[in-house]
Amino acid sequence: MTTSVRTRLALPRARGALSEAVLTALRSEPGTSVSVPAGEVDPYGDDLHLALYTLYELHYQGFDGVASGWEWDPGLLAFRAELERRFLAAMRADVPGGDDLDAELNALLVQPGEPAGVGAFLLERAEWWHVREYFTHRSIYHHKEADPYAWAIPRLRGQAKASLVAVEFDEYGGGHADRVHAKLYADLMAAAGLDDGYLHYLDVVPAPMLALVNMMSLFGLHRELRGALVGHFATVEITSSPGSRRMVSVLERLDAAPECVRFYAEHVEADAVHEQVMRHQVIAPLVAEEPELTESVVFGIQVTNLLEEQVDRVLLEAWEAGRSSLLEPLE
Repeated sequence: MTTSVRTRLALPRARGALSEAVLTALRSEPGTSVSVPAGEVDPYGDDLHLALYTLYELHYQGFDGVASGWEWDPGLLAFRAELERRFLAAMRADVPGGDDLDAELNALLVQPGEPAGVGAFLLERAEWWHVREYFTHRSIYHHKEADPYAWAIPRLRGQAKASLVAVEFDEYGGGHADRVHAKLYADLMAAAGLDDGYLHYLDVVPAPMLALVNMMSLFGLHRELRGALVGHFATVEITSSPGSRRMVSVLERLDAAPECVRFYAEHVEADAVHEQVMRHQVIAPLVAEEPELTESVVFGIQVTNLLEEQVDRVLLEAWEAGRSSLLEPLE
């Protein structure tokens, strides 16, 4: 099912007390009191991450019927800060940290002898329904592809800024609206028989993918985390080309529509170049000028790997059991 009519995004369905508190507030006028409910909260769970995703969306496209004034409402920002604190603390606890940036970057370039994880499953065993579910998970990232990184631009200087802008220029289609990567992904969704509307599948995508996108928004919106954002962006660009090449093989095997193949074929070529730019023209000058950011860049790399592994785990557990990996199966 596809749509060519762009409408504002409706508020999602709550997944617990935190997201319910956010949604209740957003249905009211800015200034309405909102507080974090008492009780234990899973820092990687559906409730916290739907709440955070909803709050961050106020800085992107917003929601139908939600007042624009909520974006910078002090009470809502305080609520968000508490959720961010819990999420950030969990991520810091779950990665080793350190300042060996070269080791982290070199590890990203090492390709395993045999494909692993979701990539291996798709390459060797995927049926078309698996691929459509994969597209659905990734849609809540690719519909805003490159957008969180734009927040880094005013927070960088010199060569690091200029080179990051060059990569972003390619992500946004080199000035051509029909080549913007988010538009190419919408074309992919439509060609796969899925709804191509902005964040249409937000209600059915489980927490791990929400957490991955929330990490990008968190890093982008906080200047003190600009190093982590650059580390994350570099990880995406360094690992994208081989992963995209694998997806081209998957889609050609399944005789997918040209629009589906085109999205990944575009990333094979573009991200092979971006990999070098990010490493040598963004990260290198950044840490040379601000060496105190080295640990933050390392953190961004490690957390990206952590959260991607959580996404893989959810998909593989479901698919190995022969069931949908989404909260509601696709029609």
